[in-house]
Amino acid sequence: MADSDKSSEGTGAAAGAQRDANASLAPLRVQIDALDRQILDLLNQRARVAEKVGEIKRAEGTPFFRPDRVAQVIDKITQANPGPLLNQHVTAIWREIMSACLALEAPQRVAVLGPQGTFCEQAAIEFFGSAANLIYCANFDEVFHATAAGTAQFGVVGVENSTEGVVARTLDLFLRSPVHVVGEVSLLVRHNLMRQVNSLDGIEVVMAHPQALAQCQAWLSQHLPNAERRAVSSNAEGARLAASNPAWAALASERAASQFGLHIVHHAIQDEAYNRTRFSIICLPQTLATPPASAKDCTSLVVSVPNRPGAVHDLLVPLKAHGVSMTRFESRPAKSGQWEYYFYIDVQGHVDQPHVAAALKELQSGCAFFKILGSYPVGD
Repeated sequence: MADSDKSSEGTGAAAGAQRDANASLAPLRVQIDALDRQILDLLNQRARVAEKVGEIKRAEGTPFFRPDRVAQVIDKITQANPGPLLNQHVTAIWREIMSACLALEAPQRVAVLGPQGTFCEQAAIEFFGSAANLIYCANFDEVFHATAAGTAQFGVVGVENSTEGVVARTLDLFLRSPVHVVGEVSLLVRHNLMRQVNSLDGIEVVMAHPQALAQCQAWLSQHLPNAERRAVSSNAEGARLAASNPAWAALASERAASQFGLHIVHHAIQDEAYNRTRFSIICLPQTLATPPASAKDCTSLVVSVPNRPGAVHDLLVPLKAHGVSMTRFESRPAKSGQWEYYFYIDVQGHVDQPHVAAALKELQSGCAFFKILGSYPVGD
């Protein structure tokens, strides 16, 4: 048989197989289309009920957004999930459903670090869903101000990184702000090197938030030892700037690369593979009160003690006496010029739990300054 005949025979067999596959897929696609229409109808039914809920909340003056209610709904759904969908995917789907329905009741205004493409934005979407109305701020000072002033109902701020420790500016801002913490998101952070062209050649400047630069310092020292490391207000801002100059690169998220049309030259260049950042969800107490106790809570506070021998030791005694575990202890200068410090403490448990309440009451009695920053469910 001639080669041309063999080729024709092979092409014909392939075409036949494709026709058979299409014939097998056709009824399944019809079934999926029908199911999609049923799902859409049910989602709109749910949305109409949510609108009625919103009318009642508006009349009563109760909060529209309740993260504890979101958690309860998602917990019930995941417990009832028979598969094959994974619970993590069911959680993501239902968070978006509830976010879209809440937007019909009352869109939530949320202040985040901008521009678009920051990890702070990603944390906000993970907590509130993509239907939230995000307000982009130049720095965390503006996030606190927008939230305290009422421009935004909620704010999202970075508080701690597993590699580089606390975000010092955030701790300082908590000290004087009237906002409190009502939730948190723990985000796996991967820093990607991005620029206009898909090459390491000719990079003169690498731009990112100072924390990101620190988290990638070993990789940068090895692969780009001569490039200037330039700190900017956010990783997404670095990506925006990198889009304007072919000699500049940025460390940012894949979302930022897509937003600003950049090539990702190297993925995940952070020095620690398991690099996570905690983001706090903040608001005024009148916007949302302290969430009720859940199965896994954290209470954050800031204190100062008289400058005397043993004062810090005495600060921790009530926690041990009442069986309260401390998970974080950070000091920040009081900026009084007197070598005085504020101590930021996280403890396991909720302020409504008797043993936690007793420990904090005793602890407060020995403090010169005492402020609970929030009691809230721990992020995954």
